Amino acid sequence: MKRIAYLLWFALFLPTACAEQKEKPKGKLAVPVRTVQAIQKTVPVQVRAIGTVEPFSSVALKAQVSGQISRIHVAEGSEVRQGDLLITIDPEPFQAVLRQTEAALAKSQAQARFAADQARRYEGLLKEGIVTHDQHDQLQANAESLAAAVAADRAAVANARIQLGYCAIRSPISGRTGSIGLHAGNLVKANDQAILTVNQISPAYVSFNLPEKRMAELKRALAGGQLKVKAVLPQDGGAPETGTISFLDNTANPATGTIRLKGLFENRSRRLWPGQFVDVVLTLNSRPNVVVVPSPAVQQGQQGEYLYVVNREQQAELRQVVTAPAGEGELVIEKGVNAGEIVVVDGQLRLTPGAGVTMSAPASTGKQQQ
Repeated sequence: MKRIAYLLWFALFLPTACAEQKEKPKGKLAVPVRTVQAIQKTVPVQVRAIGTVEPFSSVALKAQVSGQISRIHVAEGSEVRQGDLLITIDPEPFQAVLRQTEAALAKSQAQARFAADQARRYEGLLKEGIVTHDQHDQLQANAESLAAAVAADRAAVANARIQLGYCAIRSPISGRTGSIGLHAGNLVKANDQAILTVNQISPAYVSFNLPEKRMAELKRALAGGQLKVKAVLPQDGGAPETGTISFLDNTANPATGTIRLKGLFENRSRRLWPGQFVDVVLTLNSRPNVVVVPSPAVQQGQQGEYLYVVNREQQAELRQVVTAPAGEGELVIEKGVNAGEIVVVDGQLRLTPGAGVTMSAPASTGKQQQ
């Protein structure tokens, strides 16, 4: 009987034990993501290019007379103003030439006065018949010749003064000096080697090229008035510098299919430096009422661009999209997403279509929620 009772107890207990030992199927874990709400707004139509900073004006200072540099009055890389004395060439040889020409002028002036007085006296004597016409005409011609000599000597004096003035080399513009190629004691030749260069960098230009296919948009924008342009310094981290388009080249480059432009920037802070590369952003017009999402929301796949939308069931839905640039950190969604839909901006790599998600509450501003 005991054996039968034991078998009955075992038969009743076994199904219960097996049922308790069966594992419950595990549900799929929801993937944590960050999301934003796709918004509708007006966005600028911008083109971007790499630009080069150019000085507003650049002057290479050369000696206009040959001689020895006696003094450099400025340090390399210093700020100078228009008219500042920068270089002196030994003036003594030119001072001697000036004194010589002044002496020659004084001599010719004395001779001219004497000849003029003689001509006047002979004119009276001619009327009295004391001298002949030939004698009178000879003295008159001599007086005129000496008067011309005076004019020539005056020109020589003026030229000597100019040459002496060239010994003092002054800055023709306000700006910043570069490296000095020659120093005191060096001999220089007129119009030969540049001694130093002065760059005016406030204001400054930024030169860049745009595709010629943008020409029609560019002309329309320029016809509307001053066209603003921004220069972004990649390594600076500060706010962009803002200027205006000041130059559009009259010829497109057929080799590159581009056209050259220049933007003029006040550059009071001297952030833009000649020769520096900057990112140029030119706003041509604007597009109203377009759907915009942050750039990180859009991924690149084998079938093109896509993103994930979170539906009402808190599931990820893959959407193929067509995009266009919208500005810094944003993309216009031309096709695939409507305004107000919730898109994933972080965590896409762990998602598959239909996967459950956990997310923070989306915002209507389009800013990321964490």
